Amino acid sequence: MSTRVYALPIEQTRWEVPGDGTTVFDWNYDEGSDRLLSLYEKGKQKQWDASDRLDWSIEVDTNNPMGVPEQTIAIYGSRVWDSLGQKDRGMVRHHLASWQFSQFLHGEQGALICSAKIVQTVPGIDAKFYAATQVMDEARHVEVYSRYLHEKLKMAYPINPGLKALLNDVISDSRWDMTYLGMQVLIEGLALAAFGLIRDNASEPLAQALNTYVMQDEARHVAFGRLALREYYPQLTQAERDEREEFCIEACHLMQERFVGEEVWRNLDIDADECVEFMRNSEHFRSFRSHLFSRIVPTLNDIGLFGSKMKHAFGEMGIIGYEEYDVQSMMEHDEKIAGDLDRARIEQVEKAIKLGADED
Repeated sequence: MSTRVYALPIEQTRWEVPGDGTTVFDWNYDEGSDRLLSLYEKGKQKQWDASDRLDWSIEVDTNNPMGVPEQTIAIYGSRVWDSLGQKDRGMVRHHLASWQFSQFLHGEQGALICSAKIVQTVPGIDAKFYAATQVMDEARHVEVYSRYLHEKLKMAYPINPGLKALLNDVISDSRWDMTYLGMQVLIEGLALAAFGLIRDNASEPLAQALNTYVMQDEARHVAFGRLALREYYPQLTQAERDEREEFCIEACHLMQERFVGEEVWRNLDIDADECVEFMRNSEHFRSFRSHLFSRIVPTLNDIGLFGSKMKHAFGEMGIIGYEEYDVQSMMEHDEKIAGDLDRARIEQVEKAIKLGADED
């Protein structure tokens, strides 16, 4: 994607993160986890081609890219929003969508690098098998978000500082489980909730379909992280688990803050301080931000990282209460919606082919 589409100047186009991870070979090819190998089989079977499955001919209205009600706009109801005319409101929608999809894109490149790192560092051959399918998934996700930004929104934003800081921590840590924890559980868990909001609320069909299919992949990725960490974390000392809980708390603070999107308001120069202050005190935005953690909190509980300190921190952040959510059911729901959408797409193609044959 050309740097010309960035709404803000970027100082560098290449970011290098040093690390000292250990490459692990596993010569035991016979034994493995049935559940991980089952995920590997599913990962092979569920590969898809973005050029074929998505209809890239769909036109996108940049004044309302997602086709969502204005009540969903972060500053809806503020003095700033009320003072804007229709043209400026369309500009805000355009920039917000570009910023959001840009963060999806940058996060997916982070996931691409992390999944490749997992292939290199994870001890078991079965986990290496599955992580290899995830590498292909993440490359496809980078492809689709980059294409959507370049061809449809024609605008992009640099990586948010909070996301960049978290990726730096995850990638530079040499321990394989921290890659799983930071990417598979935290970053991808948050992304799943954000993708779901677009899937369930957008009326723009390309963005809706794109996120639906990406969610089908991500559901497997989070399941992969859960399986590996649920087996590994009981083996750690309490001090080691405490350290990982501290990391999760700090990461969640970073992720919660980044959704304020301060760089958008600064760039648009529309009373940025007032917009940020309004969002932080808005009941609607607090509810939205809390929902984004609905995939992360129950997964942390499931893998055994939900001690008293984490409960206290999550209570203060307003994201407690999700710990009893059924993560498995949510993932199965994601897969069903994607499957239904794909069956409808195939039926539509077959109907068009039959119609053309009948006319001949």
